[in-house]
Amino acid sequence: MASNHKVEAHDGVISYPEDPQFGKASPNKIGMWLFLGTDGMSFSGLLIAYGVLRTTKDWPNPVEALGGVELSALMTFILICSSVSMVLSIDACKQRNRKAMLNWLLATIIGGAIFLGIQAYEYTHLMTDMGMTFSTYAHGNNLFSSTFFSITGFHGLHVLSGVIYLCYMYKLALEGRFDKGDYGMLEIAGLFWHFVDLVWILVFTFIYLI
Repeated sequence: MASNHKVEAHDGVISYPEDPQFGKASPNKIGMWLFLGTDGMSFSGLLIAYGVLRTTKDWPNPVEALGGVELSALMTFILICSSVSMVLSIDACKQRNRKAMLNWLLATIIGGAIFLGIQAYEYTHLMTDMGMTFSTYAHGNNLFSSTFFSITGFHGLHVLSGVIYLCYMYKLALEGRFDKGDYGMLEIAGLFWHFVDLVWILVFTFIYLI
């Protein structure tokens, strides 16, 4: 029996707005989720390595070695606030509130920039006052110094990438790209930013608190 279904040709990118298999997840969003999954494995490997290495002899107390947790706690608070402002920016875009969208997006960018500034200050303090470099630590196990800079530096690179990414989104927003409520690109950028914030909470817990 011949089928009555017709095969139609499509030009360009195929969208699946009503397809139950995809729901509201665009191919771009699925791609970002896949990237974040693989990136999460990289952070998992680094944190597991840190957990294994800290069982070695003469591992220092992180609170003493890093000069306290007040500065890192402030960094954590700033990133959490920036995650909230990112959510508010996307919500403002949905409501077609251009001014609020731009303001909250700018607040997110500023939060990320402040985080990077504090991290640079912390690195300078650790190197000059605590005798820590990437490969040496004057007051304890060199492996502690290496793993600390590797993990926090890798995360800092993600924050820098996220800030640049959000600056590009801000440029598009200024050009009116999201004025009609099309928040898809902002939402994908938000996924990356929330991932960066979540990873930092884990890094803060593993390295600074435990």
